[in-house]
Amino acid sequence: MTILEAILQGVIQGATEFLPVSSSGHLSISQHIFGIELPGILFDVMLHLGTLIAVVFVYRELVWRLIKEFFSLLGDLFRGRFRWSEMSGDRRLIFMLLIGLLPLFLLFCPIPGTDMKVKDVSEMLASDSGILVEGFALLATGLFLTLGILANKRAGSFRHAASRHGERAPKGGRTSLTVPDSIAIGLTQCLAAVFPGLSRSGSTMSVGLMRGVNQQTALDYSFVLGIPSIAAAALVSLKDVGSAGEAIGAVPLLVGVATAAVVGFLAIKLLRWIVTTNKLWVFVAYTLVAGLAVTGIAIFEHMTGVNLFTGRPL
Repeated sequence: MTILEAILQGVIQGATEFLPVSSSGHLSISQHIFGIELPGILFDVMLHLGTLIAVVFVYRELVWRLIKEFFSLLGDLFRGRFRWSEMSGDRRLIFMLLIGLLPLFLLFCPIPGTDMKVKDVSEMLASDSGILVEGFALLATGLFLTLGILANKRAGSFRHAASRHGERAPKGGRTSLTVPDSIAIGLTQCLAAVFPGLSRSGSTMSVGLMRGVNQQTALDYSFVLGIPSIAAAALVSLKDVGSAGEAIGAVPLLVGVATAAVVGFLAIKLLRWIVTTNKLWVFVAYTLVAGLAVTGIAIFEHMTGVNLFTGRPL
């Protein structure tokens, strides 16, 4: 891999990890278009590590508060002072994050009749010769976003209607999550981890909106939930460092990570502004158009048996 290719992949990863358009899908599609062949998934995981740096930096104050509250929670549990009904907002968020992470263990479940685990399906789909799965998954992302936007509009309508009757109503949804909210978002994150093209941030945020959660709360929860998920994926993939790391090269690897971190930081800032200005419909249009285009190209390639961009056989 050249440094230019590493920068290109880092820009794609950084921009699409947090924008609700799917980083894994765009990486897979770009590698298909430019004929980039990578051994294993190490480079993709390291790019995710770059975006992990970005999200930790943006949410550093919240992350630090949660770390301190976690150790305080352990102390209260040890001394028998813990009370569920008396939890602070940060302590409640810790529990919701832990619950939201539980579905990720489903990725390590074996698939009956094969030697594969559920997580292996993701690598298989991302490294295949076609992009049909990515096309369908982008369309699914557009559907998730549409449902989330409609749910948020209903919450806004409810707020205005309640206000006219002099009652106190939520500002476009709830600002705290429940156990069912966390489980639903966690299962969606698990699903997004399997299918390249299904946006993790877009689908999890949309499920939160469908559950009646406030836009900003759903977005922040989705980002913070991704921190341990990305970190765990990087640790699991460390076994690939020997073979895949040597094949890619240390310099392109570091350049890709740094590029993903910088672009990821800018993407987070952009998405937070987009959410506050209710412009998520832009991503609905993009994912639906891109999904239709990618699906059409994939079907054509399967009919001809040739990569439309590189001319290589599939």
